[in-house]
Amino acid sequence: METNETPQENSSNFSEWRWPIVILALALIALGAYLKSLNTAKETTVAAVEKTVDAVKEGLREVSDIAARFQQTQITHTFEESIPEVKGTGEGNLELATMKFTETLRRTSKRTVLWRQISLGTTVTEIKVPATFRYHLRLSDPWKLEVHGQQCVVIAPRIRASLPVAIHTDRMSKRSEQGWARWNAEAQMTSLERSLTPRLNGYAQQENHLRQVRETARGTVATFVKEWLLKEDHWRTNRFRSIRVIFADEAAAHRALLNPTLELN
Repeated sequence: METNETPQENSSNFSEWRWPIVILALALIALGAYLKSLNTAKETTVAAVEKTVDAVKEGLREVSDIAARFQQTQITHTFEESIPEVKGTGEGNLELATMKFTETLRRTSKRTVLWRQISLGTTVTEIKVPATFRYHLRLSDPWKLEVHGQQCVVIAPRIRASLPVAIHTDRMSKRSEQGWARWNAEAQMTSLERSLTPRLNGYAQQENHLRQVRETARGTVATFVKEWLLKEDHWRTNRFRSIRVIFADEAAAHRALLNPTLELN
């Protein structure tokens, strides 16, 4: 039996399936693109996650290292180790403060005879001399840095006078008076001049002189420690915000009364 299909019938059959075939092809192309995008997104996500994990690990290592350096015992140890790097003030000293005074030294000698009934007069010699007093601390003496919240409390070595005192002899003035029967003014002046340096050295170490330079010295030490904290990345808002300096010769009861010496602005 022969089938007699005309060209018109074949064309009609193709027209019926043409659009389903086109839609199916487009769907297959879209599916392929979607699957490819999923694979690309997966690779990108995995890479991003790995990068984030590496960053977190690095951050944790950094935080751990900073935390270790921020411990009280470690911070003192690190500070003491760094001191040899910053010694630049002579024999391992940190110069703290200077103070200028015009000191007056006077000596009086009175002579009497006949059981103190007759006075032979009084000899008075006087020297006025400008002097510069300098103060320092030894970097080699013990230091201690304490962590109190965001405050670094520095227990610094005691203040020392730099001796001998600098005497400005070019501006020194002398005065002498002697009684009617006395001829010892020159010898007394010579003796007073010889005592000048020892007496001024003694004055420099007296508490009233130390008291006058203590606060200036405290500020110098605070600045010195601040520079070290900056170097160690500790001087910032989430670390140390203030420094309080206490000298080793100050009473322990006085510590609580001290305000911060230096604060982070």
